[in-house]
Amino acid sequence: MDKNNKNYILFIALSAALGGLLFGYDTAVISGAIGNLTEYFHLTPIETGWAISSALVGCLIGAFFSDYLSNRFGRKTTMIITVILFILNSVGTALPNSFTMFVIFRIVGGIGVGIASMVVPMYIAEIAPPKRRGALVGNYQLAIVIGIVVVYFVNYFIALQGDAHWNLNIGWRWMFGSEIIPSILFLVFIFLIPESPRWLFQKGETSKAIGVLEKLNAPEDALLVQTEIKNSLHQEDKNQWKHLVNPIFKKAFFVGIGLSILQQLTGINAILYYAPEIFKNLGSSTDVSLLETSILGVVNLIFTLLAIRLVDRMGRKPLLYMGSIGMTIALAAVGLFIYYDAVGNWVLPFLLLFMASFSISWGPIVWVLLSEIFPSKIRSLALAISVFIQWVANFVVTQVFPSLVENQWLKDNFNGAFPFYLFSLICLFSLFFVWKKVPETKNRSLEQMDDLWK
Repeated sequence: MDKNNKNYILFIALSAALGGLLFGYDTAVISGAIGNLTEYFHLTPIETGWAISSALVGCLIGAFFSDYLSNRFGRKTTMIITVILFILNSVGTALPNSFTMFVIFRIVGGIGVGIASMVVPMYIAEIAPPKRRGALVGNYQLAIVIGIVVVYFVNYFIALQGDAHWNLNIGWRWMFGSEIIPSILFLVFIFLIPESPRWLFQKGETSKAIGVLEKLNAPEDALLVQTEIKNSLHQEDKNQWKHLVNPIFKKAFFVGIGLSILQQLTGINAILYYAPEIFKNLGSSTDVSLLETSILGVVNLIFTLLAIRLVDRMGRKPLLYMGSIGMTIALAAVGLFIYYDAVGNWVLPFLLLFMASFSISWGPIVWVLLSEIFPSKIRSLALAISVFIQWVANFVVTQVFPSLVENQWLKDNFNGAFPFYLFSLICLFSLFFVWKKVPETKNRSLEQMDDLWK
């Protein structure tokens, strides 16, 4: 493959990965606004949780329909649909006069995130050569992290533009409205990338598909990939549901669901969504808590970049092992410091260790594995279901975390440390899950995944 091919593939992958940037931006923008939003609309604790988790309801809806949309209209058109939803969300959440209207547009944005979380990594995996697929799909997680980091700093600088009264009435609106800028950027880049050659072959548009493959691969490789895709599609059955009960495919499906659930049960989103509030509860001021949250985002970015460099060299499983061990130790330590009221300057370093461990492993690597581990007969359906279940787990964690923090019995017996102990045990379990159940997929083509499970 010559340099032009490599650069073109990288351009396509990065353009599509902007959907991940919007995913991260939309996910984290609420963290800087939730305090003022709660006060502005006079929300109860349950309503505050709903302000955050309502977007996850939209994610569930989007993930549920993502398989149909991507197969019916194509990967590229489906990504355009997500952008329209993101734009509606950014405008609607910036201008609401009632909490109900805010929630409706949060759900609209969530639908866009849910669709993007399935179609973008699948699209990148379908255009990527096997030896570069891990790093290229990893760009999706990198874009999510960049979106999170960017919005943390955007929130921080918006908060500095006025006093408390201005932030209560105006500041949080600017935070949500700022999402329209990356949304328009994503829309522009989608028009510059091709449709997935695999989908074009699936729809009988052979000449277009060959044209895309020739741009993505050296001439001899293009013919080989074309043959592999056609053979794979020839074996494919449109009724993917019936294959999920096949013992071989069921094993792959189980691993995909397990990875999706465990990625969320590590506690990452509880920390991402509630980081400023966690730091406030540990004694930081509003400005300092937003700055500490931004530092978490920077560490997330640095170690995601490191994961992208290592995933195709070291493989998927070694990075997951490293991450599980680091997260287990970090969260157990945070729990101990909170239990013994020894927070001081100790908590932030261990939360940074947790973030670094997640970002080099369960953040990017799970998306890589989900985009590639499923056999061709069930790939799109199994990926859609796994992503749907991932959002269910995300919703559960987001809803339950405030209750775990505020529960009086847990406060009396664990002094606020219980959620961190619980997440630490789950991270330890994730280590054994990877060891026993997850196969190594390094350097395998998508069409070789059938043999992997046999």
